[in-house]
Amino acid sequence: MSSIRPLIPLLIAAGILLGGNGLQGTLIALRGAREGFEPATIGLMGTAYFGGFLLGCLAITRIMKSVGYVRTFAALAAIASSGTLLLVLMVDPYAWAIIRFITGFCFAGLFTVIEAWMNSGVRNSDRARVLAIYRIIDIGSVTSAQFLIPVFGAEGFAIFAIMSIMITLSLVPVSLGDRSNPAAPAEVKLDLPRVWRISPLGCIGCIATGLTNSAFRSLSPVYAEELGMSVADIVTFISVGIIGGALIQYPLGYLSDRWDRRKVLLVTTFGALLTGLMLVFFAGTEPWANFALVFVFGAFAMPMYSLSAAHSNDRADPGEFVLVNAALMLFYSFGAIGGPFLAATLMQWQGPQMLFVFSSAVYTVLIVVIIYRMGARAAVPSAMRGNFTALLRTSTVFARLAGRNNRDGDGDRMDPTGK
Repeated sequence: MSSIRPLIPLLIAAGILLGGNGLQGTLIALRGAREGFEPATIGLMGTAYFGGFLLGCLAITRIMKSVGYVRTFAALAAIASSGTLLLVLMVDPYAWAIIRFITGFCFAGLFTVIEAWMNSGVRNSDRARVLAIYRIIDIGSVTSAQFLIPVFGAEGFAIFAIMSIMITLSLVPVSLGDRSNPAAPAEVKLDLPRVWRISPLGCIGCIATGLTNSAFRSLSPVYAEELGMSVADIVTFISVGIIGGALIQYPLGYLSDRWDRRKVLLVTTFGALLTGLMLVFFAGTEPWANFALVFVFGAFAMPMYSLSAAHSNDRADPGEFVLVNAALMLFYSFGAIGGPFLAATLMQWQGPQMLFVFSSAVYTVLIVVIIYRMGARAAVPSAMRGNFTALLRTSTVFARLAGRNNRDGDGDRMDPTGK
């Protein structure tokens, strides 16, 4: 525990940022709908956010090398906090899209700083505990922050001020809690063709998950709003979907360590497809039916990224874990950029249920790909599989923090120089 104690300020900062980021994503969609923005316009804002996030992941290491951890974090937090206040001062869809792009860039950098800093100090023996704590903070912060919306209301200035305060307060533990300033991590090597050759299915699975999960996170408030749910019901709808994925992810991962991961991925994809169709045809406007079904939907849909990544790492050579996971996060981001706008355009054309029609169509294609790949290549023997890791799509540096306890050496602790 003594080796984890220095990381507590960083974990506190991560919790504040994760909560503020999750809250902002929900509020943008909900407030935009109440301002009369078209669903396609709200989807464009989600696309802008993930576009900025992708650019931030690619550029942030150079910034960290130039000015260090604390200054990078302070600058990005200041921009993100200011952007949050601009959202309420400039209620315009195109201004919001630009602000969301900038915010996405900032949050990519903020999470990279936190995760690189944690990676520089965590021992291999403590890595699993740090990851578990980080995962708990992620789920707890994102879900609990949602309920600030019914407390303060989606209208007016107060909720935007709360978000700005949260982002600003994250500066305190980072600035005062740790006096070390390790060297910036080496830039993650990106070789997308190589990773595609390692596992086409893993890459396609991450793209599909990016398409569907980003659409759900960006547009589920619009879906619930158009069904006539109250604000409290809307945030409950979003939260139970996230909680469902968090609760089931590790049992599915346990099974995938023992069975062909592709079979587990096939079952989860089929489950997400079936539940998505049930939300379209059977949930109607009844809140409790939507809550129950979206819980099951999240339980199947949210773990698909981690399962795809685990399958890809089983195919990789020793020492390629960081390369593979950095590339998979980019493949996820490619899907995440397109998902919100495509789904929102369909929703504007045919109604809110098209959110889950879109997801179900993507899952159908993925099922075909999984079945094809199962016939094209034999399963990885169980003795050669690594341990399942519940990954977060926050930054490319997370690949180092999530080093597996298996046959490769990427999980070794970084030395103080970051080498």
